[in-house]
Amino acid sequence: MNELFEDHVFSVDDLTTLIKQTLEGSFYGLTVAGEISNFRPASSGHWYFQLNDSEASIQAVMFKQKSWRLPFQPKDGDRVVVTGNISVYARRGSYQIICETMTRSGTGDILALLEKRKQEFAAAGYFDAERKRPLPEHPKRIGIVTSPTGAAVRDILQVLKRRNPSIDIVVLPAVVQGDGAAKTIRAQIEAANRWRLADILIIGRGGGSLEDLLPFSEKIVIEAIVSSEIPIVSAVGHEIDWALSDFAADLRAPTPSAAAELVSQPLEDTSRTIRQSVVSMAEILQSRITLAKSRTALFTPSRMTEYFSRRMEQAHLKTDDLRQSMSSLVVDRLKSTRSAWMLLDRQLETLSPLAILDRGYSIVTTAGEKRIVRDANTLSPGDTFAVRFAKGSITATTDTVGQKN
Repeated sequence: MNELFEDHVFSVDDLTTLIKQTLEGSFYGLTVAGEISNFRPASSGHWYFQLNDSEASIQAVMFKQKSWRLPFQPKDGDRVVVTGNISVYARRGSYQIICETMTRSGTGDILALLEKRKQEFAAAGYFDAERKRPLPEHPKRIGIVTSPTGAAVRDILQVLKRRNPSIDIVVLPAVVQGDGAAKTIRAQIEAANRWRLADILIIGRGGGSLEDLLPFSEKIVIEAIVSSEIPIVSAVGHEIDWALSDFAADLRAPTPSAAAELVSQPLEDTSRTIRQSVVSMAEILQSRITLAKSRTALFTPSRMTEYFSRRMEQAHLKTDDLRQSMSSLVVDRLKSTRSAWMLLDRQLETLSPLAILDRGYSIVTTAGEKRIVRDANTLSPGDTFAVRFAKGSITATTDTVGQKN
């Protein structure tokens, strides 16, 4: 189970909405080849059908405003190539492809070329979401890489002037169609980065055929987009059009006008945000001043006198407790030391030779060297020796030496 949703309980509507946002936000500008089955043209002019291959199928629809442009009407069994976007029909919980264009198989060489390039660039990591950067919220200067005479640049300028005339605009003229167009687009992207001409770059043009939009799918343009240090918005053609620059850019805009909307915050919104921030800061500052005043009001002379008196009383009580504790500790230590000394004294008295003499014993030593005599045979008749009693001592002379028992 995904740890992100481990503790979350979805309603059916919430889950379907999440799936819808994920699929519709990620799968647009698709090119799909397949065989038509169950073709059902409605009286309204819309076409409903199914696209199949040997492994899978997908429901598809082409609305009237798109279908009437086709030079042929498809039928079951036709192999076609369609372009479109994934759409989720929430009520049924199903998804389908909304077709924008359709060609019979064999006539889609440009689509095949674009699909091949798309796969190559995707494998190189050019379309990875991890490398896409967020756009600055308040850019000071916006660069536009497009034709200086086309409708796209006029639309962008009008929107930016209406929304936020304080933003500086740099138009980097480029050829956007035909031979050499890709080189000029790349050169202007590189120049904008080299001289740091803008905070955001918009690259794009107005609508056109697949052939007209090819420069924005050339390898050199895609590599310039990927290498750009300036965030890039791709705005190629109308909403139904697409180019590989849409996948490589940091953001795709369905039209040049929409790109101008995406990169600019209305000046009124910015002013409103600033005003709200000023009001919020003033309220916070006033709140802090009020709090400081209320706290300062507590520090009156009488309150401070009472406060310190209580603190001194507590300190006196604590000092008295410590003094009593120390006195008790000293007394206990003295008693313990006295008991230990008395015990040692009794032990010394018990082991003292004088205590043995008190029981009637005596100590005999030689008169000269004061050696203790333990064996009577060490003395000879006429030897002088000393006898120590519990009280007093005598000196005697050996008359005879008795034999051992």
